Amino acid sequence: MTSDPQVKITTQASAIPFAGTHATAPVARPRLSVVIPTYCEAGNIASMIAALDAALVSISWEVIFVDDDSPDGTTAVIRAIGEQDGRVRAMRRVGRRGLAGAVIEGMLAASADIVAVVDADLQHDEKLLIAMLQDIESGKSDIVIGTRYDQSGDAEAGFSETRRLSSILATKLTNALLHTNVSDPMSGFFMLKRNIMDTVAPKLSPGGFKLLLDILASVPSGVRVSEKPYVFRPRKVGKSKLDGLVIADFLGLLLAKVSGNWVPPRFFLFAFVGATGLIIHLAALRSAIILGGASFNVAQIFASFVAMTFNFFLNNGLTFRDRRLSGVEAVRGLLTFYVVCSVGALANIGVADLVYNHDPNWWRAGIAGALMASVFNYAVSSAITWRR
Repeated sequence: MTSDPQVKITTQASAIPFAGTHATAPVARPRLSVVIPTYCEAGNIASMIAALDAALVSISWEVIFVDDDSPDGTTAVIRAIGEQDGRVRAMRRVGRRGLAGAVIEGMLAASADIVAVVDADLQHDEKLLIAMLQDIESGKSDIVIGTRYDQSGDAEAGFSETRRLSSILATKLTNALLHTNVSDPMSGFFMLKRNIMDTVAPKLSPGGFKLLLDILASVPSGVRVSEKPYVFRPRKVGKSKLDGLVIADFLGLLLAKVSGNWVPPRFFLFAFVGATGLIIHLAALRSAIILGGASFNVAQIFASFVAMTFNFFLNNGLTFRDRRLSGVEAVRGLLTFYVVCSVGALANIGVADLVYNHDPNWWRAGIAGALMASVFNYAVSSAITWRR
């Protein structure tokens, strides 16, 4: 009788001892996982761990540092400490950037059922973590936010006046449009049940900085949210990663949430760059005709290339800054962007002409063509020019 290969394999496999037969007793999971996104924070790591150790002395915890491949050796510092302290974990992300994406990955990798998010710059008050944890474990809250603007909270020491006013304005705008109804939806200091993160993660945008805003706008109704005030401390080591582009990220995310997530935040940034490029196009066209004495057709071609070049570099630094191209890759990207936008222009003309033939209204046809070109350019340049 011919033996069954499957039976043979099964028999052989059953002869191999189960790996857990001689394993030691399972290690208890921590009560709290703390996720800390990092980029060039090597000078803050040891102090951050010491601060957590002092604040969380009464509970079991772990800390997950998610590092975006920092050139200053941040990951090496974390791993060196982790060799001596099993509570310290390092996640190194290569080829991708973005605070929100780093936090999402860290939270999904957490061992505990409750996860906190804290910045590495020691501006957040880690001593508040125990009280936040008690709120969740007691059933009082599902999400607890460390707020700088409610009751005894204070942001003056850690913010410049410009950043403080910008944050307050963004908060008012968010609460008005998304009805989040919390005092600090921009906070980077919060805690929540991990199963909430498991639920909403597919809806979140990995780009940008304002993850809490995204979470609050994405959670189902009935989730209980509370806030605890703290004093926002000044940074002592390193530089802030926040800059003027954060405003653009915030507006893109806000508009995406207002649209019910039908339009991704990155598309709004792409459209903003396109609108800015139109101004550049008209300026270049006028200059070529008046200053250069070129014919209209020659000036139009010149202006088109100027605008496309401008759009490429602005998109590279803003819309796709987490995939930013440099060196030879930037040259290749620029050339592919020329091709994409040229095809997009043909799509613009074709759609506009089709609409105009059915509805001879020039501005509706023009808008339809421009919208088609924008969607085409965004989709194809995302897949080709700034592919992951």
